[in-house]
Amino acid sequence: MSGSKRPLLAVFAALLLLIAGASSAQAGGGHHGKGKGHGNQGHGKKVVVGPGQSIQAAVDAAKPGTKIYVVGKHQENVAITTDGISLIGVHAVLTPAATPTQNACLDPSNPADVNGICVLGDVDFDTGVVNREVKNVSITGFTIEGFSDSGIVAFGAHNATFAWNVAEDNDEYGITAFASTGTRMLFNRASDAGEAGFYIGDSPNAGAKLVGNESFNSLFGVLIRNAEHGSVFHNSFHGNCVGIVVLADAPGPAGSFRIKGNHIKNNTKACPAGEDNDVPLSGIGIALVGSNDVKVKGNLITGNTPSGETAFSGGVVVVSGDATAPSNNTVKGNVILKNSTDIFWDGTGTGNTFKKNLCKTSDPAGLCY
Repeated sequence: MSGSKRPLLAVFAALLLLIAGASSAQAGGGHHGKGKGHGNQGHGKKVVVGPGQSIQAAVDAAKPGTKIYVVGKHQENVAITTDGISLIGVHAVLTPAATPTQNACLDPSNPADVNGICVLGDVDFDTGVVNREVKNVSITGFTIEGFSDSGIVAFGAHNATFAWNVAEDNDEYGITAFASTGTRMLFNRASDAGEAGFYIGDSPNAGAKLVGNESFNSLFGVLIRNAEHGSVFHNSFHGNCVGIVVLADAPGPAGSFRIKGNHIKNNTKACPAGEDNDVPLSGIGIALVGSNDVKVKGNLITGNTPSGETAFSGGVVVVSGDATAPSNNTVKGNVILKNSTDIFWDGTGTGNTFKKNLCKTSDPAGLCY
């Protein structure tokens, strides 16, 4: 960290403005929370939650459109079920409490699985049906670490935005969205996840956008499973077992994503077979597994070589899923060099094309031209 006092002074000045705005709202008829309360909550749309105060209490009291500024270190898990909530971290760090906060996202039958921040619509978990999406929630500026499930998870959300967050050392996923539409993951960093740094799942009309993120030291940098329609642009994925995987047959189709302008380098970590992957994996840049209509264009894909046992490896790998062959995938205009094999295709499926890539090795031969 810089030794200059300027950044710290700037933070204090910003906080004074925020608190002044919240105080003005209170003058119009609000009330002031104290101790373990919910911070400066008024009828206005700005709330400040300081250290020792409850983020969940502030969220529970907030009306749609409220901006909740969270300052400093907090030990709790948070659930958001109200439309239009903006949760904004100011040097905010979220870690698990000794006893999890009881909220809409905590399953009492499985209290060991705790998410840092959960954005939840009206979902029937027995059927997976989303009765109502929670809309336009945003989470920015948090460091979220050490949770037994995900750092940030959305379930049944529409147009959720997760930006400028750090999710590290969470047991399952860094930042993820299930059964959601219009999710935006922007300029986040995820690392040391048990499975995926970033994850879009169970979303047939995902409309997801992943832009400017970094993911490293996980099983998957990005996992797209049972999800279609979205884009993965200008991200950096390195040091994982697999940089990006688009996975069909788990249980449904996966595809119609555009993967463009990413740096996918040195994904050399070795992951043995386990609960999250039934085969060992290492040294894979992009894996299209039974996927359809994925466009892989303009990416830099280098140095993806295995450091341990793996079912397959390569800069770009195109193979069948458990039941579905890959179809209509396009790999074009990429720099794919210094991988174990630059392009590997198992020869299955129809409509898969490989054009104008700068690469030197392929299996079968002839895919580099």
